[in-house]
Amino acid sequence: MIHPNTRLQFINDTIGYGVFATADIPEGTIVYVKDGLELVVTPEAYAKHEAPMREVVDKYSYIDEHGDRIVSWDFAKYVNHCCNCNTISTGYGFEMAIRPIKAGEQITDEYGIFNLDEEMELTCNQPGCRKRIGPGDFDKHYPEWDSKIKDSIGHLFTVDQPLLKYLTATTQRELGELKRDPGAYKSVYALKYHRKRVPTGSDNHVGERVVR
Repeated sequence: MIHPNTRLQFINDTIGYGVFATADIPEGTIVYVKDGLELVVTPEAYAKHEAPMREVVDKYSYIDEHGDRIVSWDFAKYVNHCCNCNTISTGYGFEMAIRPIKAGEQITDEYGIFNLDEEMELTCNQPGCRKRIGPGDFDKHYPEWDSKIKDSIGHLFTVDQPLLKYLTATTQRELGELKRDPGAYKSVYALKYHRKRVPTGSDNHVGERVVR
């Protein structure tokens, strides 16, 4: 579920759609939660789909720590990547604003956390853009991602959180522990999927995707 102060907007023919803030979103705000309505495609179910369906699932999903592909029921699936993203996934399973987001600004996040199984070409055009992201990004960049999260996660307890009630009881308990003890921080590496090969019928079932 995406934050309520957002809207879907067409950007251009190359990028397609993106998600934009309709009001200021403070640093530390939870902007996405994997709630009970999300479509979960297991590796076994994914392998049974024909190539055209797998391509659609790949385009609109991310791979979680269990290897399941998660397709959002709302327009959260249209959030684009940016190498200078303003939100990021956390080890607690939700995405959080890592700096203040102004009304009208595009919501962007870090696709490298999504357990990519192939490289993707970027049209980020930001200073320091990595140009391509792929399966090796998680191990390479997670310390940097943790640093960004740690810099912002303290704000989580001081700003309005309309999505907080959709977190699981376990996650809310973990956040309570973090509030009491910052040393209880849970690394984003908790989202790493330790991959086992699942046959798909073809090793070349999807071409490169171009993302912002």
